[in-house]
Amino acid sequence: MAMKLDSYLQLFFLGCFYFSWFLSSPAEAAVRKYQFDIRVKNVSRLCHAKPIVTVNGRFPGPTVYAREGDRVLVDVTNYAQYNISIHWHGLKQFRNGWADGPAYITQCPIKTGHSYTYDFNVTGQRGTLWWHAHILWLRATVYGAIVIMPKEGRMFPFPQPHGETKIILGEWWNSDVETLVNQANKLGLPPPTSDSHTINGKPGPLFPCSSKHTFSMEVEAGKTYLLRIINAALNDELFFAIASHNMTVVEIDAVYTKPFTTRVILIAPGQTTNVLIKADQPRSRYFMAARPFMDAPVPVDNKTVTAILHYKGIPNTVLPSMPKLPAPNNTNVALRYNNRLRSLNSPQFPAKVPLKVDRHLFYTVGLGANPCSSCQNGTQLTASLNNITFVMPKVGLLQAHYFHIKGVFKTDFPDRPPVPFNYTGVPLTANLGTSLGTRLSKLAVVLETLIPPKTLLSLT
Repeated sequence: MAMKLDSYLQLFFLGCFYFSWFLSSPAEAAVRKYQFDIRVKNVSRLCHAKPIVTVNGRFPGPTVYAREGDRVLVDVTNYAQYNISIHWHGLKQFRNGWADGPAYITQCPIKTGHSYTYDFNVTGQRGTLWWHAHILWLRATVYGAIVIMPKEGRMFPFPQPHGETKIILGEWWNSDVETLVNQANKLGLPPPTSDSHTINGKPGPLFPCSSKHTFSMEVEAGKTYLLRIINAALNDELFFAIASHNMTVVEIDAVYTKPFTTRVILIAPGQTTNVLIKADQPRSRYFMAARPFMDAPVPVDNKTVTAILHYKGIPNTVLPSMPKLPAPNNTNVALRYNNRLRSLNSPQFPAKVPLKVDRHLFYTVGLGANPCSSCQNGTQLTASLNNITFVMPKVGLLQAHYFHIKGVFKTDFPDRPPVPFNYTGVPLTANLGTSLGTRLSKLAVVLETLIPPKTLLSLT
């Protein structure tokens, strides 16, 4: 009864929110204010209970609603034991980069007992984005959706749905995530894979102790629904499908696409995808399911997370049917899906691509191995960009630039790799060390950036 009451209250307040938008003029709807309280809360999943960091005690956190053109103010107060910052993923921060949120890049993190107000404008964007913590691995539990509605009087460039639902894909570790990361760094190893993926914070009934931790979406036969799908998993690309139902992709990362119909989508970490589904199948219960795509020899949590698409009036005793997901290493499905993605490029939403390039950048993203006294074999796997491993500063880079603080960073990041080699060939086995530094590249021109799929190093 409490769960039903909570759902009714959420629907009531969401309805009031949209109704107030409809009645108000653009001037009255210009400022959206939110309060984020960072608190630790005990949460149970997979037969394990542990304290996690949350926003307002919710996992996932609250949704930030705005309309294109609005100003958004989010006051964040940190009551947790960790320093924290919040990043507004995918939001274009025109002339308010200090509100972007990456710790030690645009700001120093918010200390325990302190507050910070993020102040930004939503300019030239509409659709689904998301926010998350941007320090340590706190983003494993500190995340939520951003829903940007079109300007007043503007409609979606696709059939108007009867309803909509957020589908946030995430990960769950039974152990404390920060402890796992610290241990991995000390040993020079990647952190262990998650114990499960989640949909809206819940692993679904295929996992132990999870029958009550299953997200369910109710639909009415014959109606069309918009799913705002967000991949909040830390590292995994994910296949997602709904048993017996087609999906029509209409938006990626708050950019409208040429609609196309598919049985499965592929969504990268940090990416958002909006799809339309029509409840046009026999009235029953159907699993929505996701699992990773990984075609490299890298360990992943390849278990399947599920939620339920539930036709109205069907009893919960009906067993849901399972969609057919691609194999975790099915590169062909991944390539076919990505090759179908095209911008809408309509008169109302043109694809304005600069045709003149002022400067060419060639970046290689890879792994190296640097000396480490506490690590196994005396070396630590280290990520690099053009063979440079980023060293986190102790003051925000934007603050150092603004206040002219010397010695924090250099502006000599190279436009090309220092030593050319076959970037996609056989993995290197020698000269695997990387340079360390806080080196930036000054940009004030139209750029063409090439990032080849550099081969992962095989360290044995």
